[in-house]
Amino acid sequence: MDISTLAGIVVGFGLVFMAIFSKSGWQTFIDVGSILITVGGTIGAALINYSIPHLTGLGKIFSQTLKKNEAEIVDIITMMVSFAEKARREGLLALEYDVEQIEDRFIKSGMQLVIDGTDPELVKDIMETELSYLKERHKANHAFVKGLGAYAPAFGMIGTLIGLIQMLVNLNDPSKIGAGMAVALVTTFYGAIMANLIFLPLAGKLEIKSAEEILMKEIVIEGVLSIQAGDNPRIVQEKLKAYLPPSLRGAFEEQGGE
Repeated sequence: MDISTLAGIVVGFGLVFMAIFSKSGWQTFIDVGSILITVGGTIGAALINYSIPHLTGLGKIFSQTLKKNEAEIVDIITMMVSFAEKARREGLLALEYDVEQIEDRFIKSGMQLVIDGTDPELVKDIMETELSYLKERHKANHAFVKGLGAYAPAFGMIGTLIGLIQMLVNLNDPSKIGAGMAVALVTTFYGAIMANLIFLPLAGKLEIKSAEEILMKEIVIEGVLSIQAGDNPRIVQEKLKAYLPPSLRGAFEEQGGE
């Protein structure tokens, strides 16, 4: 698990709350009306622009930022090389039992196509089509979270304008102006926190995780096609290692790769 997402949220909110509660008058930062405007407005705008499944799937999107893909990439290359070695010794049909034990649906379906004797061009087309749809889904999720990051401060500003209007009504009582201004500005504070400590960082993390998952799928496609072509396991290994950055090549070699 990649705990940096949770750690960042905890540290960020922790330091903000420490700063607030270290001073007197922290009660000013708690305003139910401001929360309703900022959170409710953000949810409403998201529903207008997207759909209910997008909103209900926010938890699943968040869980994607907790996945750690780097070790999986090394494991996938190791597995592909071992498949190439077994196929070289015993033939493609010998891989059938091993493929049944694979949990990753993308790898399993690709290898099953190979074992079934599907034409290489068709195998490549099927797997690349699935990859292209994965990219579109990731792109939509990224746009959704980034959209939330844009709506939150906008509704924070709207809440501030509402508070200022209400404050101006009481201009005849100067004693209420300071408190009214504080309540008006706290809505902008909520929107800025939601955008810059939750949604925009999550959108950035999703983009990184998406790139890592796409890389893994590209490695799988290359590995599957190489195994089907009967390439030497060493050639398969060198092909797949080319996808890795230097830091991960060391991890691969530690696992037994040459």
